[in-house]
Formats: sequence, structure tokens, C-alpha cells
Amino acid sequence: MRLSLRQTQRVVMTPLLQQAIQLLQLSTLELEQVVRKELEENPLLEELPEETQDVDADAVAPTEPGAPEMEAPPAPVEPVSKETSSVDGERADELPFDLTSAVFDEPDERTPVSTEEREDLPFENLGRTGTSLDEHLNEQLRWATDDPRTVAIGEAIIGNIDDDGYLRAEVDEIALGMGASVEDVEQALRLVQGFDPTGVAARSVHECLLLQLTADSEPDPVSVEIVEKHFEDLERRRYTEIARALKLPLDRVMESVEEIQALEPKPGRRFAVSDQRYIAPDVSIHKVGEDYVVVLNEEGIPRLRVNALYRSLLRRSDGDAKQYVEQKLRSAVWLIKSVEQRQRTLRKVTQSLVKFQREFLDRGVAYLRPLALRDVGEDIGMHESTISRVTTNKYVETPQGLFELKYFFHSGIASDSGEMVSSISIKKKIRDMVAAEDSGKSLSDQEVAQVLRGQGLNIARRTVAKYREELGIMPSHQRRLAPKKR
Repeated sequence: MRLSLRQTQRVVMTPLLQQAIQLLQLSTLELEQVVRKELEENPLLEELPEETQDVDADAVAPTEPGAPEMEAPPAPVEPVSKETSSVDGERADELPFDLTSAVFDEPDERTPVSTEEREDLPFENLGRTGTSLDEHLNEQLRWATDDPRTVAIGEAIIGNIDDDGYLRAEVDEIALGMGASVEDVEQALRLVQGFDPTGVAARSVHECLLLQLTADSEPDPVSVEIVEKHFEDLERRRYTEIARALKLPLDRVMESVEEIQALEPKPGRRFAVSDQRYIAPDVSIHKVGEDYVVVLNEEGIPRLRVNALYRSLLRRSDGDAKQYVEQKLRSAVWLIKSVEQRQRTLRKVTQSLVKFQREFLDRGVAYLRPLALRDVGEDIGMHESTISRVTTNKYVETPQGLFELKYFFHSGIASDSGEMVSSISIKKKIRDMVAAEDSGKSLSDQEVAQVLRGQGLNIARRTVAKYREELGIMPSHQRRLAPKKR
């Protein structure tokens, strides 16, 4: 048997360090929830009254010069406020905050924005996950027909479809209101019922399910017959009666029942207004004169301090009570300092972005420059994984609009002048060229590449094709055949 000695290094993630990392990647709204929860659970924490916040803010100990911002939490505990400054020094020295040697990045962590995955369009203040059902159907209507009369009747039908996707008006009523025949309305209705989502514009659940079943090129005849002729039995779950009427084994009937149950009874559900979400910026960039100022959004985040009553118990109590107070004191001080460090780090990262993206702030998306996490990390002296956490799930309000922080990190292509041009800027050029092309003379990917080369951008045809697909633009031969949007 052989014995060997091996020396290894390992980073131990303590619960407190894990908490600091979690706070770092929280959005402002999420941070507010965490802080308020801690206020409820930790009796040593209390919120500063608004009238005393300005005075007590000066009592918070500043960060030591030259100390690392977020690569590691602070070392010894400093007094958090005037009320905590009287804690015995030897007791403070015993608190386990000597974590300066810890590293924030995990060994196998990947940088999520090192590729072009995040090259999305800018977010608006009101972020929507999709268009409304009305907009979605009207868009399809204009692509489906050029007949103005059919379009007018189709718009009237779509206008009477509720949020669930059902037509809530009779065909006769629509015909009377439009001054059209019932046959014309029925024809337009069949057109609308063929749109996405499948089953839309149905007048009943029965019709909605039939539309979804028959949309399949090879529908199950048993499923269709069950919905057509035995819908009442299906509603009441009388499967045995259905099997007897169809003269089929019960197992065969249940297969069709499972298929029917998988259908969507409310096809308009995914276009509901509840899909909307409001985005609160975590940080804002304001232009003051010729300079840009970074302002953190701290609205709603409570200002914290240690309760003086419980602090005094630390000197008078012993045993379990003293151990409890010490534990809560550690948690309170750590939370306060972690929140402060998070805010300082977010400010430094945003200030670095302002430095790199000054032209974008002045002139718009076309002047967005390529940027990597490593560039910002080297600029402010932090690891790129820390930058990744800081920019996760956070938004910045700029003079050019509201953007996710990770929007600014993307690759680029070298120009003839040697400068790197952002892939987002190139995508914008491609989108503008396609929008301006003449009907019937759509530019091919090769022609687009040639135009970009004339502008000093050495880009391959396949790269143009890749960007075009990411933008959702059809190939040139399909664009020539497709009708232009009105």
C-alpha cells in the first residue's frame, strides 16, 4: 500500500459569502424584498426614519481606501452607525468577517454574455412579452388577402373576438353592421379561423376544439367524431357510453379523449394583458452639461441601522441570550455592508459602461461599440464573473432609452480602418437596408454583404445570413413573393 501527500487549494463558500453573492445579482425590486424580509426576521435591524436618514448617513463608516469593492467582502467590522460604535472592540474582533482572501468566481463558471446571445432589441419601460391578440390577428389578415372588402369584414370579426379568442357576435349582426351578405361574412370568418392561434374566432368550445382537431393534416377520425356527435357525453365524462356508441374498445376511446384534453380551450390565453410587465430601472444615466452622471435607484430600499436596545443587551446578557444577540448582530452588520458594497459596485460598473459607450449615449445604437465583460473588469479591477453578476437582471435608463445592462456586452467585426464595429450596429444596418429595398428587387445576402463592404465592413455572406435570421427577416426570394405590409 502506498501513501502519498497532496496539497490542494479550495475556496470554501460560507453562508455569509453566499448571501453577499446573492445580493450582488439581485435587481432593485428583489433587493427591496430581501431587505424588508430581513427587517421582519432580525430584531437587531431597524429602518432609519426619513427625517434622520441624512444625518445618520454620515455615521456609516466609509470603505477603506484601496480595499477591493466586490471581489471580497470587507475584513474587520467597522461601526455601522453611532449607535453601534460602542460595541466592545474585542467582541467586534471576534466576528467572522475576515474573508478578504475569498474569490467570487466559481471554477467552472461560464460567462453568459461572451457570445452574441444577448443582442436583443432595446427594452421599453413597459416590457411586453408579445403583441396583443387583436394586433396578431390583424397582422395575419393583411398578409392573407389584398381584397379591401374582405379586410374590412375581417377587421370587424377580429374586433368582436374576446380575450379568450372567442367570437362574441353573431354573423347576422356583423353582416348588418357592415352592409354585407351573410355569405361574405362566413367566408371572412373561415379565413380568420385559419389564423394562429388555432381555434381562434370560434363561437363555442365545441367549435374551438373542432377547429384545432381539423387543423391537423391527418386528424384522428375518432377524436373528431367524439367532439362532433358526443360532446355532451365528453363533458360529463361518460366514456363508457361513448365507447358503446362508437363500437370501439374503451382504451381506444381514452386515447382520443387524452388528445382532446390536450387542446387549448382558450386560444387567446397567451395574448392576455397579464403578459405585460413593468420594468423599473436599477440605475439611471443623466447628461448634465457635457458629462454623464450615474444615479442609483434606491427608492423603496430601506436604510438600515442596528437597534440600540439589542446592542446594549450584548454587554449585559450571557449564555444563550448573548449567543443569540451575537448571531443576529453578525447577520445585521453583514447585510448592511453587503447592500452598501452592492450599490458601490453597481455604480462603478455603470460608470465604466459610460466610459466605453460614450458615443452610443451621444448618438444612438449605430455607434454602440463591441464590449466584453473582461474589458469592464480590467477597467475597474474586478473579475469578469463579478461583472456578470452585477449586470444580471438589471436595467439602466439612458438618454437613448431603457436597456438591460447586458445589452452593452457583445462581439464586433473589424472595419477597414482597424476599428471594431458592434454586431448590433451591423444588424441595424441590415434591417434598414431591407426596409428601404424596392418591391420585387429584394437584396440577397451576398448583395447586402457587398454593400457593407463598400462601407468598410469586411463581412461574409454567411454572417449576413445569420444576422438576418436573428432579426426574423425572410430570405430575398421569399421577400419578393410576399406582399408588402400596408
